[in-house]
Amino acid sequence: MDEFEVSAGADDWSGGAPARKAEHFWPSAKRLVGLMAPYKWGMVLVFALITVYVVLSVVAPRVLGKAMDVIFAGLIGKNIPAGTPAEAVIEQLRASGQSTQADMLSKVNFVPGQGIDFTQLSQFILIVLSMYFVASIFSWASGWLLNRLVMRVVYNLRKDVETKLNRLPLNYFDTRQRGDVLSRVTNDVDNIQNALQQALSQLVQSIMTVIGIVIMMFVVSWQMALIALVALPLSGAAAGIIGSKAQKLFTAQWKNTGALNGQIEESFSGHELMKVFGREDDMVDRFTARNEELYKASFGAQFVSGMIMPVMNFVSYLSYVGIAVVGGLRVASGAMSLGDATAFIQYSREFTQPLGQIAGVANMLQSGVASAERTFELLDAEEQDPEDAQATLPERTDGHVSFQNVSFSYTLDKPLIEDLSFDADPGHTVAIVGPTGAGKTTLVNLVMRFYELNSGKIMVDNHDITQLSRADLRSKVGMVLQDAWLFGGTIMENIRYGRLDATDEEVIAAAKATFVDRFVRALPDGYDTIIDEEGTNVSAGEKQLITIARAFVANPSLLILDEATSSVDTRTELLVQQAMAALRSDRTSFVIAHRLSTIRDADTILVMEAGKIVEQGNHEQLLKTQGAYYRLYQSQFAGPAEDVDANPDTAAVPSVTAGAPVVADAAPEAKEETE
Repeated sequence: MDEFEVSAGADDWSGGAPARKAEHFWPSAKRLVGLMAPYKWGMVLVFALITVYVVLSVVAPRVLGKAMDVIFAGLIGKNIPAGTPAEAVIEQLRASGQSTQADMLSKVNFVPGQGIDFTQLSQFILIVLSMYFVASIFSWASGWLLNRLVMRVVYNLRKDVETKLNRLPLNYFDTRQRGDVLSRVTNDVDNIQNALQQALSQLVQSIMTVIGIVIMMFVVSWQMALIALVALPLSGAAAGIIGSKAQKLFTAQWKNTGALNGQIEESFSGHELMKVFGREDDMVDRFTARNEELYKASFGAQFVSGMIMPVMNFVSYLSYVGIAVVGGLRVASGAMSLGDATAFIQYSREFTQPLGQIAGVANMLQSGVASAERTFELLDAEEQDPEDAQATLPERTDGHVSFQNVSFSYTLDKPLIEDLSFDADPGHTVAIVGPTGAGKTTLVNLVMRFYELNSGKIMVDNHDITQLSRADLRSKVGMVLQDAWLFGGTIMENIRYGRLDATDEEVIAAAKATFVDRFVRALPDGYDTIIDEEGTNVSAGEKQLITIARAFVANPSLLILDEATSSVDTRTELLVQQAMAALRSDRTSFVIAHRLSTIRDADTILVMEAGKIVEQGNHEQLLKTQGAYYRLYQSQFAGPAEDVDANPDTAAVPSVTAGAPVVADAAPEAKEETE
């Protein structure tokens, strides 16, 4: 599309990396969670399973503490003569001045003369093992169910994105980098999946675990619980300060990653050009410089972010020391049992683990919400105008096309086509020529309803195209673009793509008409030859011939050729012109061409400048008028420069020359034809 320059738009593409930070976190996070709404009962079950897991996990240490009390009581009771009342032993210790020992034994349920009660101990151990086993089952079940729900949500999200892409107008893609759109469809959706699968599960489980542990701490000893909670704001402050610094470094890391990826992509896509101009060393130097920047940014980000856990562990160790000292004193004073002290110490160790997990998934969750925000921007993009199909075209149309006072512009501040009118008679070939940016490709894109008109009408067989469905209209049109596109598959499948119900015989007939059959027969696998995704196993000219055959097999009523012969050699071009002349005999054709030699036999030639038709007629008529078409023709096929300069009307022609690279092989044949 030579008349519309694609701009990068407002969105940058960081080399395919997902977004790292959301601009509107909470609204996007709320909408992301809202995607789970259709599965709310499944999520309720997930939360119930996680709740059971957390309850069993946080109660188990308390039960294990009871087992510790049984062991301690057995060791104490074994060394006291049987038959002596426990109260008497405690009073005797107080009387002898051993108040600390007496206070400690007052919290121990010992029986003088009796050792460890292994029956009771085994019961406690069995209960603890059962609790941990059941908790593990519930944890696995919650993870399995959550993954099922998340995969279903992501499946629906991908489907919505794919449907949305098909409803977006072409100008949406014109104003955005292709890599940015691909990144939203692939990387960002994958990032959402990771955030929902990992961050959501860990976040819910960790928060509930923290709440459960805090409750059990206060149940065991509210005084020691307060000591343990001192570590919470300290850990949070450390994680917040370090995390904010790490976030900036991660942003720099992904920025440099995008720059390096762009450098690598540029090196590979322009590899031949780089070789031609001998810029290998320059590309290596640029790669080395950007790789060094990425190394520094990545090292800094990983180093700073890696400090979070050591700092949190240090704060945890301080809390652990304080709890151990205070717990020992309380056990010694009889304020709590040894089992409760043991359980509390275990709680204090387990308390930091979910806090670390919450800090660890924060960046992942933020990144996931940022990706969700980008995906929602795509889903919220303005769609093409809704169809109001009130008419249908017959199976085979005459192909009469009429432009009636058509005006169109890509942007409101830059008019392109204004008040344009012309008729293309059925079965005629209409060639459209003009300098770059004149509006040639735009003209045929309007026929296809790739863009909607600002004003005016385009009629196809007396039907306003806005009253036809886009699918119905486009099913009657065959189009061959300047850039040949082939998908991964066989040559037969690529040609049949024009009409999926075409028989092998029809495909081969179309291939023969476009001279595809000539080179396919020479391939080892013939029409079953696999075309790779880049189409590197066929030449550029052969690719274009296959796309022409694809349009031919569709047998359209309207045929649009947008510089369709630009990639074929001159000899093949003459053969293709003969085939197209036969095919154009019963259909209306629009041909956009820079090589004027390819449209000499057109019924009507439209010469466009700045969105307007400045001349109209056939080849001979336009040459006689010596106007815009004559100047274009002279710029391609004129003789020595001095002859051109002798004519003041043609001296300024080079500024509008179309396709200088093709002049070398087009001009000689044109001269032969004119001679």
